[in-house]
Parts: sequence; structure tokens; C-alpha cells
Amino acid sequence: MNKSYAWYQKLKKPTWAPPGWLFGPVWTVLYILIAISFGAVFLETFAGKLSWLTALPFVLNLIFNFSYTSLQFGLKNNYLASVDIILILGTLVWSLLAIYSYAHWIAIMNIPYLLWVSFATILQLTVAYLNKE
Repeated sequence: MNKSYAWYQKLKKPTWAPPGWLFGPVWTVLYILIAISFGAVFLETFAGKLSWLTALPFVLNLIFNFSYTSLQFGLKNNYLASVDIILILGTLVWSLLAIYSYAHWIAIMNIPYLLWVSFATILQLTVAYLNKE
């Protein structure tokens, strides 16, 4: 067992927190959806069919998404991870609103991501609260 996993296992979590083994499969599916849909946004942007302003929230979402693991498990900082996941959720909502009028399918394809991140945000904020010192 690595140190980060052991640290996370010791944190107080709400009774409704999903088991740890569920996160890997869920994120695998979500990353496939993200790769397809965000990839389409970036291809359309590079082709000049979408503005960079439309692609901006997608770029920011990826940056915040990829930062989360380092903040939560690398730095073991529930507070920074909480701020980060709020930014993930915010940029995801912004992304879906920005793309909807251009490509409905991209917004619809990201509904599972939106639902999971909404749940994960509540979970992260709850874990941070339960483990405040």
C-alpha cells in the first residue's frame, strides 16, 4: 500500500462515500468520454471552426482536473483539493454552456462527467470538513 493511499484511507469520510475501488473504473470511462469530446473541441478549434474563447474552459478544466491528484494525494491537502475541484466543476459547467450551441453532442456526452464531478465536489468538501484541524 502506498503512503498516499494509506493517508486517504485514514481520513474521516461520510457514510455515503463510495468504496475506493470504484474510482478507477469510473474515471477510466470518464477519461474516454473526455478524450473524445474535448478532442473534438480542440480539433474544431485548430481547424478555425471554433474560437479559442470557446475552447478556453476546456483547457482550464483539463489543467484543474490533472492538478487534483497532485494536490489531494501528493500534497495531501484537502483544502487545495477542495478549491481545485470547485474549479473543475465551474470550468466544466462553463465548457458545456460554451459548446452547447455549436455541438450539442459534446455537451450531452459530458453529462456523466458533470454528474460525477458534482458528486465528487460534495464528497471532497465533506471530507475536508470532517478532517479539519
